[in-house]
Amino acid sequence: MKMPENHSLESQVRAMADRAGFDDCRFAKASRATHADSYLEWINAGMHGEMAWMERGQDRRCDPRVVLKDCESVICLALNYYPGSNSGNEGYRIARYAWNEDYHEIIGGMLRQIDGGLQSLGGVQRYYVDTGPVLERDFATDAGLGWNGKSTVQIHRRFGTWLFLAEILTTLELPPDPPAVDHCGKCVRCITACPTQAIVSPHRVDARRCISYLTIEHKGSIPVEFRSAIGDRIYGCDECLNVCPWNRFAQVSRQARFHARAEIFQHKLRDFLSIDDGEFRRIFANSPIKRIKRNRFLRNVCVALGNVGDADDLPALQHAAKDPDPLIAEHAMWALDQVGQRCAP
Repeated sequence: MKMPENHSLESQVRAMADRAGFDDCRFAKASRATHADSYLEWINAGMHGEMAWMERGQDRRCDPRVVLKDCESVICLALNYYPGSNSGNEGYRIARYAWNEDYHEIIGGMLRQIDGGLQSLGGVQRYYVDTGPVLERDFATDAGLGWNGKSTVQIHRRFGTWLFLAEILTTLELPPDPPAVDHCGKCVRCITACPTQAIVSPHRVDARRCISYLTIEHKGSIPVEFRSAIGDRIYGCDECLNVCPWNRFAQVSRQARFHARAEIFQHKLRDFLSIDDGEFRRIFANSPIKRIKRNRFLRNVCVALGNVGDADDLPALQHAAKDPDPLIAEHAMWALDQVGQRCAP
């Protein structure tokens, strides 16, 4: 569906995005994704690990016109989530995006608001925030909404690496913005900083080695070869984001719901090992951490304690080693061995 020519359509859509709370809004033409072939090759190489949803509906992921009949444009949106540099806890690390509320819920509401406005203009839409069959970074780059860094993280001139992407497929015809230029140059800081060498080449990440994947998406035992590299991280990893020089322009998010929540950071690592399922759900209510459930979270805590724990942590680990969940017990036993070796006289 094409709208009659209307010079104000573009400005109306940008105004909707601004009112909804987004920090940037650009437009790309609906077409086959620029790096569709690279995505297919990545899937065929098995680098997506256990993320089976990434291999489903490959034709839909490669072309938004398969998802939405008569799709003309992709509205690409960015939301700065940078909560600052200090979580208020130096005992363990959690990826910054998970310091407070789940971004899926926050951004989902913002997208619904825009969709209502677009419907009033005659548009039919599908919208996603990290949840649908869209190669979002391709279209964001095509629309000038930053560029895809060598770590595959999108980089924005104003916000650095700290941004969420969302997209609205629409039947409205919007003038495409100029594509972004890659400003990474010869910099390889993200590649060299990765603790597990998961960035196997520029713009190519083997998820099976990535700490974010291992601590969030991976459901089973964390391979022993990667446990030490995880360090004190218990949910996700920001290392390739932290080292990006474009973060010198980073600004603290205007969304208070992304700022660090005291409840998440007021514990010692060993304290988490004593929580039951109900307490886990209470502490991490409305947090993305809640979705990995207690057993995977405590698995991660055990690995972190194995890396940074001391003699004071041994009783909690001994208790966890008797947990009826074998995933927790196995990692607690590993951690006991690691701490015991460090504390041995």
